[in-house]
Amino acid sequence: MGGIVKWEIIKKEIETYLREKDVYVTMFIDYYGLYSKYNFLGWEESLKIVDKNKRMDFLEVAMKNDIEKSVQNRFIPYLQLHEFEGLLFNDINVFYEQVPKEELVGIEELKQTFNDYPDNPEMINNNKETSPSHRLKRIIKGYNKILYGHYFAEAIGLDKIRNKCPRFNKWLNLIEHTKNNL
Repeated sequence: MGGIVKWEIIKKEIETYLREKDVYVTMFIDYYGLYSKYNFLGWEESLKIVDKNKRMDFLEVAMKNDIEKSVQNRFIPYLQLHEFEGLLFNDINVFYEQVPKEELVGIEELKQTFNDYPDNPEMINNNKETSPSHRLKRIIKGYNKILYGHYFAEAIGLDKIRNKCPRFNKWLNLIEHTKNNL
């Protein structure tokens, strides 16, 4: 689908696909950029939950519970904390290998980010100045979200990303478990 849209639009799309027999649906939405105007279920209540991982869990349960009961077991919601680009702060060497030296202009910020979040890059926070995507724009001259996202993720590898990113890993485990129980 691409872009953030209201929950009702996403829900309609999910339920349309789930009407097909033996179809499973998952989604990947960045939490960064979601606001109350998108009408995600439980939004206001979720804001009272301080632990962001628990907040994501709460919102995912709310989404799943809003799907038609007869097919909700085939829906696997996922909210990325805080945004996809956080997963890319996984291996500093990938930056040196994938980015031309003259385009890697924010080396000190890159090093500091890795020092600040050595164990879980998903925790890189979500405001305009410190979100992963905004950091990447400062660190890499001419940063292109689609190109770098693809190349970095491929260079890092799924196993490394899963090892450092527990929410992302949990989501993939759910998908694999569902697939194995078909």
